[in-house]
Amino acid sequence: MVRRPVAWIVAVVLFAEALGIAALNWFMGVVVDRQNMSLAGMDPDVMSTSSKIGGILFGLYFALCALVALLVALRDRAPAGLGRVLLISAAVVHGLLGAFAWGLLRWPQFLFMVVVLALIVLLLMTYDAQERPVRRPQDAKGDGGGDPASPPPAPVTPPTAPTTP
Repeated sequence: MVRRPVAWIVAVVLFAEALGIAALNWFMGVVVDRQNMSLAGMDPDVMSTSSKIGGILFGLYFALCALVALLVALRDRAPAGLGRVLLISAAVVHGLLGAFAWGLLRWPQFLFMVVVLALIVLLLMTYDAQERPVRRPQDAKGDGGGDPASPPPAPVTPPTAPTTP
């Protein structure tokens, strides 16, 4: 039974995005190589190779983030440690890419980036909200669940020190 499908959705979207980013950068590298383009005197082979390597690395980054989301979905637990850091960094990257997409490409690409950002934040927040324990304040009568014969809890601040005149 799938209790929270958001982790599955994030995993699928990030895997698709990883493949799309890698394929797009590979394609751009091939185009630069075949047209023998140059930018400010840079070697076209260096530009082509760096585009391909950057696409592969960026695709692997998104695939690793998708793997974390998949593990969250399989375990039905909040991400911790490096996995949480990866998902937060992916959210930041999507926010930045959304800003660049709005400025360069307009609203459809911006909307995609914002939807992915919202899914990642939703993934982080839904699992985070469940992990926190609910704490009830004790009322003045002392029937907050503790033993009535037990002494009151220690004060939060220590008593003031006596002063000498």
